[in-house]
Amino acid sequence: MTTQGTSTPTEKKVLHQPLLGSRRFSNYWWATVISVGATGFLLAGFSSYLQINLLPFASPTDLIFVPQGLVMGLYGTAGLLLALYLWLVILWDVGGGYNEFSYKTGKARIFRWGFPGKNRQIDLSYPLTDVQAVGVTIREGINPERKIYLRVKGKGNIPLTRVGQPLSLSKLENEAAQLARFLDIPLEGL
Repeated sequence: MTTQGTSTPTEKKVLHQPLLGSRRFSNYWWATVISVGATGFLLAGFSSYLQINLLPFASPTDLIFVPQGLVMGLYGTAGLLLALYLWLVILWDVGGGYNEFSYKTGKARIFRWGFPGKNRQIDLSYPLTDVQAVGVTIREGINPERKIYLRVKGKGNIPLTRVGQPLSLSKLENEAAQLARFLDIPLEGL
């Protein structure tokens, strides 16, 4: 029998923390904007070459193909290649994954998606008994850094937070404290 307000590790069971990867609004926004803009540039280049107006809101047939139309076509091609890259990164959900801490299996698991190929998945697993502390790194300035990490025996610091826009200080503190309480280990860096 347990008392109210306390719990044993077997009652806690599993803490699962999903992480947003490249499928965030800003990436969808920029992929769309670049796709539309690059298509406009490419159509302007083709219109200049063919002397047929392919853009109903402009008259790119007035452009001289060499050098203006050619440069517009090159900008459009470069933009579409960049947009293709962004759409593929979104499709593959690069950086997405989860952190899972399970008393059922006795493991801490850090999983992330990467680029297709030999190392598409990053899947790290450590015994909970090897996890020594939850740490927080806070650095302000031009390039702020706010990270939560696990200090694992013999492995060093394993980052847990997503890449991109830094977490707010309150969210960072709450997530780190929740994880330290769940694992019943010290919290460092706050």
